[in-house]
Amino acid sequence: MICHRWVIALAAIATAFVLVAADADARVGGGSSAGNRGSRTFSAPPATRTAPNTAAPIQRSVTQPGSTSTVGQAASKPGLLGGGLFGGGMLGGLAAGFIGAGLFGMLFGHGLFGGMAGFASIIGLLLQVGLVVIVGTLLFRWWQRRNSPAPAYAAAHPATGQSFSGFGGKFGAMFGGNQPAGEPLTIAKEDYDAYEQLLADIQAAFSAEDLNALRAKVTPEMLSYFSEQLTENSSRGLVNRVTDVKLLQGDLAEAWNEGTAEYATVAMHFALKDSLVERASGRTVEGGEADEVTELWTFRRARGGNWLLSAIQQA
Repeated sequence: MICHRWVIALAAIATAFVLVAADADARVGGGSSAGNRGSRTFSAPPATRTAPNTAAPIQRSVTQPGSTSTVGQAASKPGLLGGGLFGGGMLGGLAAGFIGAGLFGMLFGHGLFGGMAGFASIIGLLLQVGLVVIVGTLLFRWWQRRNSPAPAYAAAHPATGQSFSGFGGKFGAMFGGNQPAGEPLTIAKEDYDAYEQLLADIQAAFSAEDLNALRAKVTPEMLSYFSEQLTENSSRGLVNRVTDVKLLQGDLAEAWNEGTAEYATVAMHFALKDSLVERASGRTVEGGEADEVTELWTFRRARGGNWLLSAIQQA
């Protein structure tokens, strides 16, 4: 019986790790949501046809909730849930505690949160219900991300009726409902060209582990995250190879002025081959197959300057 409970407990732990591993990607950004969107860092960008679901919230940012300053502040995980499997903060700690208590209960023969009486039994029941809700939510989000639709279309400019031929119809003009409040920013064809080029250039520089090339195309904050990711790969003796990057479809979620800076968040659906390769032998240990990804990239520039990648969010 004790052995049986050990098997159940280990299976529960393994399931949690599988959920985390299945959601991890090796490419630029590691499949996480991080960076800075100015005063909108912790506000979800509007849904678009390319990314119809709500974007994942920013989990890592030097911007503190309620502040637009990014100078001299440590990276933070916003909100009560924060990042990770259950997140940081109060709710994340409670969730982790619930699961820990349940596993120990099974190991020592009292059942999941068993062995309590009276009021404590009621608390145990509530904790079990909470555990089921948490696990169910994780599974639903995982399934939703894997099955989110990405319908192909080519939108026309509302004034001219012409599509953005420079993109081959890949970027649509999503005006009207997606215009942000405040000081809206008009995005021109050359801006979309810059976004598409940055998508390819950043992936190529990351694959080549070229931090100097990345420095010219991303903000210092994003450079620190990419450098951290490359260092982790190096410590494992691996190299992340990202090839055959091709934009399939994209549209504008929102664009705005903020002080002397300009921001644009763009939903992009693109194809790529993403693999982890052993540095010593060149053997592919993970990935390598053609894949398609939908993400929201936020670009920032000083007025009149060049666009830099400022944030990545999972769709």
